[in-house]
Amino acid sequence: MELCEDLWTPIPPSSYAALAGATVLVNLSASNVTVAKADYRRLLCASQSAKCIAAYIYAAASFGESTTDLAWDGHGIVYENGELLVETNRFFTHSQMAIADVDLERLRQDRVRMTSFNDCASLHHDRVAAMRHIPFEFQVPEAEIPLERTIYRFPYVPSDTPSRDERCHEVYDIQVQGLMKRLHATGILKTVIGVSGGLDSTQALMVTVKAMDRLGLPRANVLGYTMPGFATSDKTRKNALQLMRELGVTAEEVDIRPACRQMLEDLGHPFARGEPCYDVTFENVQAGERTSFLFRAANFHKALVVGTSDLSETALGYTTYGVGDQMAHYHVNASVPKTLIQYLIRWAAKTEQFEPETSQLLEAIVDTQISPELVPPRGGSGQLAEEEIGPYELQDFNLYYLSRFGYRPSKVAFLSHNAWGEKTKGDWPDLLPPERRHEYDLATIYKWLEVFLKRFFEFSQFKRSALPNAPKVGSGGSLSPRSDWRAPSDAKADAWLQELRQNVPH
Repeated sequence: MELCEDLWTPIPPSSYAALAGATVLVNLSASNVTVAKADYRRLLCASQSAKCIAAYIYAAASFGESTTDLAWDGHGIVYENGELLVETNRFFTHSQMAIADVDLERLRQDRVRMTSFNDCASLHHDRVAAMRHIPFEFQVPEAEIPLERTIYRFPYVPSDTPSRDERCHEVYDIQVQGLMKRLHATGILKTVIGVSGGLDSTQALMVTVKAMDRLGLPRANVLGYTMPGFATSDKTRKNALQLMRELGVTAEEVDIRPACRQMLEDLGHPFARGEPCYDVTFENVQAGERTSFLFRAANFHKALVVGTSDLSETALGYTTYGVGDQMAHYHVNASVPKTLIQYLIRWAAKTEQFEPETSQLLEAIVDTQISPELVPPRGGSGQLAEEEIGPYELQDFNLYYLSRFGYRPSKVAFLSHNAWGEKTKGDWPDLLPPERRHEYDLATIYKWLEVFLKRFFEFSQFKRSALPNAPKVGSGGSLSPRSDWRAPSDAKADAWLQELRQNVPH
């Protein structure tokens, strides 16, 4: 606890309290009000909560104080690690209470990761040890307490339009800047990219085009290849060719089926004998042929291969290892989740980052169901990624709270059910059409969280250990083995699965 202008000092006492372990900092203030002072208070509270990785609760004097020379506004605010949770009405004539859910586990996890915070605590050990500790107890109600906090369905995508526009613009800038630097550093003037007509390659192609524009190089230096295989749909093939034409890149089509048939025949695969065997070998032969061709094309044209695979696929291991979409000379999407890529493309279309005709095509691409298009349709139904690995909107939610904050699976399920349990509650990003707004019951959330835990912890780290270079985009982190996610390739998911099964009804 500190009082009033303690917060205005260069080193507020609450800084030492935080270093001593306090996660909730309280300021009882007799602060009067003047024009623009409320904004200054917000700035101070936001900054102190962020620097201390703590909750900061501020309560100012209100109606009832003497007004001989001053006025009072009763300003009450709660911040958590720089984020405003709740704020009272100012200049109210009655008592008010601001109620907010403070996530202490999140604060503790952030402090563990922030090594400089712990270094600072060690540096000021003597001052921290002298902090006065006053014991107290909380009385926790036995009944269920409803969650006051808003849990956003898309943690990587802001719901309000101004914040989302700013986020999308900045993501493009980060991706473009990273690729520009790599091209400039290597002296390479051309890029090679596989264009499927799907989400990831569309985003990577737009980033690559923007990089060429900013470098003052012709868009023809982007060598785009669409490579139809055994399950490529006519729709995605046409979208890929049209997108490359409209963006003005060098476009070529290479049919990979003859090369794949030869590989399958060399392997003695049943498909080469006319049998409808569509196993993982059948799929990876196609993915591998595409990547192999791109690397050899890059050699031939003295170019750099731009990767397309995204953060969600990397988390779930839904990529072909080595000679496959997991590999490139430089990735631009590697720390961008699938849900954010969808919004980046929608935003590019809405804000007309390119020609109006291109915007219409982008809308069509983002509305196409997500599929690797490696297995031919059976019974009229094509291969759908989300039927195998779960809805990306749920898996991105799981990824954010498990990798960013290290939450227990049961807590992730609890938050997910609050966010996705009823589609009529909470805000939706305005770019998402009503028919794409879903809800999930607890059983469905449990099912796909279990899939996530198995794939994330047991099946995918060996792929992440060999990730190409890529720019980190968001504070939600990346899965690079060189920075945010250093983990053993042979880990087991047993502890995570046990916690989920013990504590979540299913």
